Amino acid sequence: MNPPKVVSEAEWVVARKELLKKEKEFTHQRDALSAERRKLPWVKIDKEYVFDGPNDKETLADLFDGRSQLIVYHFMFGPDWEQGCPSCSFLCDHIDGTLAHLEHHDVTLLAISRAPLSKIEAYKKRMGWRFKWVSSFGSDFNFDYHVSFTAEEVAQHKIYYNYEMTEGGEEQPGISVFYKDESDDIFHTYSSYARGGTC
Repeated sequence: MNPPKVVSEAEWVVARKELLKKEKEFTHQRDALSAERRKLPWVKIDKEYVFDGPNDKETLADLFDGRSQLIVYHFMFGPDWEQGCPSCSFLCDHIDGTLAHLEHHDVTLLAISRAPLSKIEAYKKRMGWRFKWVSSFGSDFNFDYHVSFTAEEVAQHKIYYNYEMTEGGEEQPGISVFYKDESDDIFHTYSSYARGGTC
């Protein structure tokens, strides 16, 4: 590491104020981008997805747990893996403390992986987590939301991830967001994927 130059307090304040202008510009740009994100069109979900969870079989609608918004963290944990992804685990170490705040704002947050529920429950216990985590094992869910891929796709270096064809492994991280209206219709509203695409 090359340390920056050392200056007087007055010179530091000048430099800091210049950076502050750029930080405020960035904040305005981020706010504008967030407004565009909220205006994205929605896709109605007509396919039935069933998951294995602590309440036995649960549909996508069940996962909302009485709220109108659902955030799914696609946790990298393949069916044959012995443990969850380290990077996903680091991120999920921070979920439990946020749940009360999200639920207060009509949002349910949980994780979904393709690993069988028995493996998920064992790993969750080992990590000391409380958040809900269900299994999509045997379901198309992870494939439909472009976070799981077939062995053939991986071998051919042709997975569709982060909205482009690229190379990668069988499991990738991501976030998908859904909304359920008063008629119980479900809509896919947003997805975000890691830039690197792997742990």
